[in-house]
Amino acid sequence: MFLRTRFFDFSQKVNYRTEILAGLTVAMTMIPESLSFAILAGFPPLVGLYAAFIMGLVTSIFGGRPGLISGGAGAIVVVIIALMQTHGIEYVFAAVALAGIVQILVGLFKLGKFIRLVPQPVMYGFVNGLAVIIFMAQLEQFKTVVDGKVSWLIGEPLFIMVGLVALTVAIVVFFPKITKAVPSSLVAIIIVFLIVLGFGIDTKTVSDIASVSGGFPPFHIPNIPFSLEALQVILPYAVIMAAVGLTEGLLTLNVVDEITGTKGNGNRECIAQGSANILNGFFFGMGGCPMIAQTLVNLSAGARARLSGIVAALTILLIILFGAPIIGLLPMAALTGVMIMVAIGTFEWGSFKILNKMPKQDIFVGILVAVITVWLHNLALAVLIGVVISALVFAWESAKRIRARKYIDDKGIKHYEIYGPLFFGSVTAFTEKFNVLEDPAEVIIDFKDSKVTDMSAIEALNKLTERYRKVDKKLHLMHLSEDCRLLLKNANDVIVVNIYEDPTYHVATDKA
Repeated sequence: MFLRTRFFDFSQKVNYRTEILAGLTVAMTMIPESLSFAILAGFPPLVGLYAAFIMGLVTSIFGGRPGLISGGAGAIVVVIIALMQTHGIEYVFAAVALAGIVQILVGLFKLGKFIRLVPQPVMYGFVNGLAVIIFMAQLEQFKTVVDGKVSWLIGEPLFIMVGLVALTVAIVVFFPKITKAVPSSLVAIIIVFLIVLGFGIDTKTVSDIASVSGGFPPFHIPNIPFSLEALQVILPYAVIMAAVGLTEGLLTLNVVDEITGTKGNGNRECIAQGSANILNGFFFGMGGCPMIAQTLVNLSAGARARLSGIVAALTILLIILFGAPIIGLLPMAALTGVMIMVAIGTFEWGSFKILNKMPKQDIFVGILVAVITVWLHNLALAVLIGVVISALVFAWESAKRIRARKYIDDKGIKHYEIYGPLFFGSVTAFTEKFNVLEDPAEVIIDFKDSKVTDMSAIEALNKLTERYRKVDKKLHLMHLSEDCRLLLKNANDVIVVNIYEDPTYHVATDKA
């Protein structure tokens, strides 16, 4: 049954059963991942679970959109591993808190909107690369440690692991054909758990990774010197961590927007994420950000409200406090199978269908972003490189669009009607269109169908007018914006400017 409820300023229909079951499923998938990331960075295991609880609770209540799940993400851990190794966990906590402050400032100054600058090919590459990372991470569960050396499972342990994972995948795929009342991933985890427990099957469990038993996150002020030297150590990590978290978070928010057909609030998400990271720094959490894998688990289970994220966070806390003995018995095969299905669901298979319709440069950008994401596990860097390359390609294509229609009227005046944007990429082609020596004594350049967009264009016009001035020829510049005329007059007061129907666009200057 649907009831109507309100979480702060969001009002929507909430299916409580679906939300609660989805939250339980999300919690089951977050626990092993949070433990694994914490162990990878050299943290105590509970530091990962505390991050999952704090991030999940704060962002679910105050975040930019319902359905988004946050926790101790691997993208954040990758950033702070070096700091942990060189300065220890206290500096990590300080860096996490400082990263939270940076994220709040981004939200307050409404800079989250710049995520709109991420092109669709970059989004495809980001999502596909992330899907590969999620899948590859599950292969670690098919390995074991023998005499201090990591090796692949062989023989009976391998067959058991493969069989249980295959059973989990089969349940996730086929159970929705029976009913969608209960999330198939949760059903799969429960069934595989009961089979392993009932038949006494010897296989890897959550307790084999680390203990999940502990108390409520304790308050703790990071024990580092309050000095400029300490700030210089943590600031670079904090800024990178904030950038990585916001990039992954806002991209995940966009993905959820597309899936649900609704629109989230990016700036609000920045503030919520920053607040959660500040709490992480003071309550023994390793920090985090929105997690696309768990978010997709949540959405695939039917959750669309904030309740599922709250339930997931509180479930993790209850497990830390009371449920560790039971959760420790969960077979890793079940959780691995669920995450494999998440990876398959995350991949944008539709991107293959439009490959033959996409420009070659877009295909290149998408593949490059995916490769960098998989190779370096650095989502922020992958997206940044993709955006930069896309911008350069756009600039190159736009530069080729500058054209000039030339004619001489009955008064002997030569006209240059300019088409296309005049900017740093097109100034060379623009300048080459003029024959100063052979032009008549009076020339008109009409920008009615063009835009002067930056200081490179202004400088090109100044140089062009200077060339005409030196040969005693009069130059008229028509249809320029007011700020463009001002800059030209300041640079060269001998220019005669005729203006008709002034455009309202502004030139990109330091003041604009």
